[in-house]
Amino acid sequence: MTDQIRTVALISDVFWQEDGGERLLKRLFEAREMGAQVAVIPELAMNPWSPATQVSIDSDAESMAGPRCQLQMEAAREAGIALIGGAILRDPAGRRFNTALVINDAGMVVGQWEKAHIPDEPGFWEADHYDPGRDPLAPIDGLGFPLGVQICSDANRPQGTQLLAAAGAECVLVPRASESATWHRWRPVLIANALTSCCWVATVNRPSPEEGVLLGGPSFAVDPNGEVLVESTDPVCTFSYDARDLEQHRVSYPGYLSVRSDLYASAWSAIPPRR
Repeated sequence: MTDQIRTVALISDVFWQEDGGERLLKRLFEAREMGAQVAVIPELAMNPWSPATQVSIDSDAESMAGPRCQLQMEAAREAGIALIGGAILRDPAGRRFNTALVINDAGMVVGQWEKAHIPDEPGFWEADHYDPGRDPLAPIDGLGFPLGVQICSDANRPQGTQLLAAAGAECVLVPRASESATWHRWRPVLIANALTSCCWVATVNRPSPEEGVLLGGPSFAVDPNGEVLVESTDPVCTFSYDARDLEQHRVSYPGYLSVRSDLYASAWSAIPPRR
């Protein structure tokens, strides 16, 4: 991707039903026709929302060679568009991780991120289904430009977004599964993340209630000035940005403030991790 204009599609739909592969492909073609080079689907969009219960089902997880991963890779290749998808990946030791997959338009996985912050409450019994991620945050460059990926509740730890932007990410994309009643709490966090991190931030949600969990809420994108670019419940919507604008954001306030990684790393290292 060499053009400095990035167009991202936010696809609020899930694809775990029998016709899911066909509908995913249709949505990706729709996104490409709208000018998007990258499409983002919700958190674990190829799975039913199994964290509605505390019962972990073995078939919900797979290796990278599994059917959900392969379906997403094939759809991205056939539609000719990059895809931020995901799956519950099982490692060789049998541990499961909620993993975002960055797939290029040739259908190859060029990056991934394991969800780091795992809810454990009614409707979101996620700790019973997968473990917290293990990898440090870093931008993913496999699509020709640096982007960050977080999954749902990861965005409610703003230091993650700030770290990704400080390391060079132009935008941070957040697949999500949250309740519509909590949107008023997500919205200001996402705006603050964009403003304080000096990058574009966008998220897309599972669209409707599942298994008694009142999932839903808008797709959303915000620029480094805190200006909302998209707030929509349409199944497919897009936003665009010019990467050449990023330097101006970084030299204006608060972007030009120093990044005191030395100071914060020292302070954080004195605080034990809280599981």
